Amino acid sequence: MFVAITNRPRPYAWGSRTAIAELLGREASGEPEAELWLGAHPGSPSVILDPAQTGGAKDLAEWIAADPQTALGPYASTGRLPFLLKILAAAAPLSLQAHPTIEQARLGFERENVLGVPLDAPNRNYKDAFPKPELIYALSPTFDALCGFRPLDQVRGLVEALIDVSLAIEDPQPQPLEDLLGSLAGSDDALPQTFEWLIGNGAGVPTLVALVTVLAQVGVPGHEAEMRTVRRLAEQYHGDPGIVISLLLNHVTLAAGEALYLPAGNIHAYLNGLGVELMAASDNVLRGGLTPKYIDVPELLDVLDFTAVPVPYLEPSAPTPGVSVYTPDVPDFELVRVAGDDLDSSFELGGPAIAICTDGGVTISGAAGSPTVGLARGESVYITPDESTLRFGGTGTLFLATTGR
Repeated sequence: MFVAITNRPRPYAWGSRTAIAELLGREASGEPEAELWLGAHPGSPSVILDPAQTGGAKDLAEWIAADPQTALGPYASTGRLPFLLKILAAAAPLSLQAHPTIEQARLGFERENVLGVPLDAPNRNYKDAFPKPELIYALSPTFDALCGFRPLDQVRGLVEALIDVSLAIEDPQPQPLEDLLGSLAGSDDALPQTFEWLIGNGAGVPTLVALVTVLAQVGVPGHEAEMRTVRRLAEQYHGDPGIVISLLLNHVTLAAGEALYLPAGNIHAYLNGLGVELMAASDNVLRGGLTPKYIDVPELLDVLDFTAVPVPYLEPSAPTPGVSVYTPDVPDFELVRVAGDDLDSSFELGGPAIAICTDGGVTISGAAGSPTVGLARGESVYITPDESTLRFGGTGTLFLATTGR
């Protein structure tokens, strides 16, 4: 079954006012449009355009609750759609954040329930018992992000360069930077201890943040990208320790068509750009700066993976012409991009799926005998698992979110 769905973008303050509307050929609302959610998450379940198809259910969450066997097929016993597809448009930096493993999420959710912390309390860390790994695929010409801790020798080299610039300007104040460099030396615990000092706004951190902000305006040769990020963060979050924490992290600018995968424990922040985001359907976010919202430092430290990692690019496979499949190491989701002129491609579903057309017009037919559906730019559809083998035609670009294998 192909069920046409839609939704309204979420008006978070960091969202672009034009990017989602321009991508999908819609009229802009006049307010920030940060994320268009396509899924059954209770925060904003997709609206069903023809409730007669779904026994009167008006949104995906209601339909799945009423008829999980039809909607979810092999996932019916779980009672939930395991993924959430989004179009994300960041005009300003999002908060630094990380997400728990499945075990951390389960234990954290149970613990806060026992403690009686309301689900909507601002100090609630775990809104559900599920992990939230995610991937982002860049649609805009560039998409800027912070993701994962970089090697300590790279961080030390950057701090040394900052010290050199500090010494070269009038009224040099290198001591806060020398303290930072000292904290990054020595044991394997250097990075976690430094991070804890920074995120806890420890002694000397406000002075350090102010100094790094000034030096970013001066410029640091060889570190233009990092200083550009510092300037951007300082405009939005003046005095926030996350400004210095950004120096500890990988800085990446995705080109259109490139993707990142952000597993549990990876600290990250999207800074600017338009993309397709796909994630496990969860609300569990541990924040680490660049936000006025609650930050639980001990819980964040437990969740974070301090292992230095390269930029976590996710490369696609190409099972058939015109089809690119981005498959992370979790069973919750995979992202499929279908694109080309005069398409004649196929894809095998392992579970339910959601598709959205971002360019041209693409047709989809399945194995269940349902009428072929045609998606124009901006249109989206929920696909039940019994459609199994999908075939694509037309000319355009379509993104398909489905379960992993």
